[in-house]
Amino acid sequence: HIDHGLGRYIGLKTLDISGAPHDCLELEYADSARLYLPVENIELLSAYGSAGQASGQGPMLDRLGGVAWQSRKAKAQKKLRDMAGELIKIAAKRAMRKTEPIEIDTGDFSEFCARFPYSETNDQLNAIDDVLGDLEKGAPMDRLVCGDVGFGKTEVALRGAFATAMSGRQVAIIAPTTLLSRQHFNTFTQRFKGWPINIRQLSRLVTAKKRRETIQALKDGQCDIVIGTHALLADAVKFDNLGMVVVDEEQRFGVKHKEKLKSFRADVHVMTLTATPIPRTLQMALTGIRDLSLIATPPVDRLAVRTYVSGFDTVTLRKALLREKYRGGQSFFIAPRISDLSRLKEFLREQVPEVKFITAHGRMNPTDLEDIMTAFYEGQFDVLLATSIIESGIDIPRANTMIIYRADRFGLAQLYQMRGRVGRSKIRAYAYMTMPEANIATPSARQRLKILQSLDSLGAGFTLASHDLDMRGGGNPLGEEQSGHIKDLGVELYQHMLEEAVASLKGEESLQDQSWSPQVNLGISILIPENYIEDLNLRLAIYRRISDVSDDSEGDILAAELIDRFGKLPSEVDSLLKVMKIKRLCRKAHVEKVDAGAKGVVLTIRHKDVVDGSKIMLAITQNHGWRLRPDQTILVKGNFDIAQQRLLGVERAIKALIV
Repeated sequence: HIDHGLGRYIGLKTLDISGAPHDCLELEYADSARLYLPVENIELLSAYGSAGQASGQGPMLDRLGGVAWQSRKAKAQKKLRDMAGELIKIAAKRAMRKTEPIEIDTGDFSEFCARFPYSETNDQLNAIDDVLGDLEKGAPMDRLVCGDVGFGKTEVALRGAFATAMSGRQVAIIAPTTLLSRQHFNTFTQRFKGWPINIRQLSRLVTAKKRRETIQALKDGQCDIVIGTHALLADAVKFDNLGMVVVDEEQRFGVKHKEKLKSFRADVHVMTLTATPIPRTLQMALTGIRDLSLIATPPVDRLAVRTYVSGFDTVTLRKALLREKYRGGQSFFIAPRISDLSRLKEFLREQVPEVKFITAHGRMNPTDLEDIMTAFYEGQFDVLLATSIIESGIDIPRANTMIIYRADRFGLAQLYQMRGRVGRSKIRAYAYMTMPEANIATPSARQRLKILQSLDSLGAGFTLASHDLDMRGGGNPLGEEQSGHIKDLGVELYQHMLEEAVASLKGEESLQDQSWSPQVNLGISILIPENYIEDLNLRLAIYRRISDVSDDSEGDILAAELIDRFGKLPSEVDSLLKVMKIKRLCRKAHVEKVDAGAKGVVLTIRHKDVVDGSKIMLAITQNHGWRLRPDQTILVKGNFDIAQQRLLGVERAIKALIV
């Protein structure tokens, strides 16, 4: 609650207020104190999130009337204001920076696009248009392309790289692993065949001689597109005319790597591809510091991966591996540590002797690793026993079963990424997350697996990232701390306060000040009757939507939708919609409280917001039956016996203060 801090929601309760039934939200605070919040003031509440529960501890409830919440909020507000100032500086610098617009030859571009062997989804086309628009704009791009695993982010990068390279500028593609960089190199080489573009690779997999040649070619401008790992961020690597940097799976790079990437951003276009953005990146996209393109539509005929979480059951796993082998497919068997591989080798030899398997991990000789991956890709083995080295971007359409040993030892995004290695064709894929036998996983590990199992639909990466933001907190988008004062306020309120701070520093008044909510006491029934909307959660969601309505036309649309879905509006719901309209007028007129009865209305003005008091005095003198009382409230006399008259009378009185 914006004024009282962290409370626990108990339920919806109908109370008798001024002789009329009124729905209120019951909230519990420290020492079992209760607060009943009228439904029309629901906007004062925001979801705290589950940051506390992730560690297995419930969050501490605030004390009603205590000062702890106010001091936490004030401290966070000061930090947010400083942060907002920095964000505006960054945005202003970006807006002032100019780069030469990239002209795209439509003929060549169409020919290049025609080589894409699949049908583009609408989201993919929108993301491509966003990127091309950024390139033609003449300002440096900083775009986050968030799309689920296998939803075609690479194609967006390919087209952006084509437009940049054909304009005579260099493109750097940075991937987190040697395997992914090798795969990108193969994809790019294939797609750019026949075009005058020189593509090179820079990673642990290339020889020292080739590495030296590539670094020299980049310096001389002989290399147009370079694809590599962190090796591209080395000080020795210098570019002749760098035009664009594409960062794949940004969550796999550390803070130092990101600082190095930031140094590219002066006049270089930056595109970041990710399925599960880290909380800070997601937050920066949500606050508008970075542009965001979402690819949420799955490719045609793609099926969701069936996910099972269980103990390490020999019979189930044997059946899973054999089913995949006999339907002509391949399987991944993943372990968190290299030391676990010997135990799993034994399991495969003893329990599933029918399958041919091969082992891969990051400490292998680069050439051996490349040979192993090529052999598996070509279908020479049934099972690849590996560490999480296969996590990023490996595309083997034939592999459609995955077993993850000790899934509790992996992070949420890691598990999601690994699961994305299967189900990349039109065949149903299966993922088995195994837990330790004695069920010794931590509460947060169990929560991660529960979230992953629930997100079994296609395109859930963005939802997962939101869960991650909720579990871990967003941190400071400018500093190196990964979790900040978001835990004090909860995700929703933190986000709103940051947007508010940015808007106020920009001098915008577009954001509604949520620190106060007008109180409207009319003594009439305000609720959504149970016989109108039976489901409690749905009723709450409708209350929330009614409170979010920002103008009259939006209110009319919502009323029409309610009639369409649930039937004719009961008088109580009609009154609720009208009270919300009165609240919107109250904000404009700076009226913080309305008390209405059969004989008249008392209006309490929020004096600290009133710049010119003469308007109020003019309204009092011009309107019959108005007078200013000693306590600075305004009394409006009238005959308001009937509910409809009362609603109309209050609306007229407040409108008179706005004019």
